[in-house]
Amino acid sequence: MSDPFSFPLGPQRIVCMTEETTEWLYLLGQEARIVGISGFTVRPRRARSEKPRVSAFTSAKIDKILALQPDCVLGFSDLQADIAAVLIRAGVQVTVYNQRSVAEIFSMMYQVASMVGEVDQGMQRIVAMQQGLQAMQDAVTSRLAAGARRPKVFFEEWDVPHISAIQWVSELIGIAGGDDCFPELAQQSLGKNRIIADGFTIVQRSPDIILGSWCGKKFRPETVAARDGWADVPAVRNGQLFEIKSPDILQPGPAALTDGVGQIHKLVLAWMDADLAGALAP
Repeated sequence: MSDPFSFPLGPQRIVCMTEETTEWLYLLGQEARIVGISGFTVRPRRARSEKPRVSAFTSAKIDKILALQPDCVLGFSDLQADIAAVLIRAGVQVTVYNQRSVAEIFSMMYQVASMVGEVDQGMQRIVAMQQGLQAMQDAVTSRLAAGARRPKVFFEEWDVPHISAIQWVSELIGIAGGDDCFPELAQQSLGKNRIIADGFTIVQRSPDIILGSWCGKKFRPETVAARDGWADVPAVRNGQLFEIKSPDILQPGPAALTDGVGQIHKLVLAWMDADLAGALAP
């Protein structure tokens, strides 16, 4: 008979169906609690060799998850609602986050840190990330004071059809020093609602920088530059087409708030400096 007055402090056997909670738990030193991960996990790299892969994004190996006897499954977004429902009916505790903004990412990270008893360390890491974002904003302010412009940035999440940046990516572009070319679409959580059907609409927005993160498919700058009518786009004329790999920016967790935004910031500052030096074609 179990002791009714003794209970575990937080979940001890966690399945993470997306990468961001896996990365966060590793950063917190709580990887021993993880018993299963998403097959798309690449951060941290060692997780792939240490943990069984039991889910994709919109599908999961339910039998393998149940065999792991998790006391908590962590998921992300409405796209995993059906998987969550099956697990809940099987008696599993499931927590599905739906973070879409930078603030919501920080909130998710705080909640997960609390769940595993790492509130203090979690807050220290969150504050460090916030300070990093503030330092980026300060660097941008300094460039603007010197007369630099903010570049217009088109972030392409998929190529056919064209899908623009989701909310946290749009916000991070702003923090990094750029202006999202399609801010009105960023609030749409579903990719199908961020489709830009006509490529000429993108041309009309005249992006200075084009960033591609094609959900795991390699970004091809030469293909983008060769699109019909795109030759006069400033980003194409000046060779400002770059890839930000999906695990670094499209996972709404630590990666996006550090490495992902850091890459965007570096590219934006380089563009600002070139603009100040008069090195960019008009």
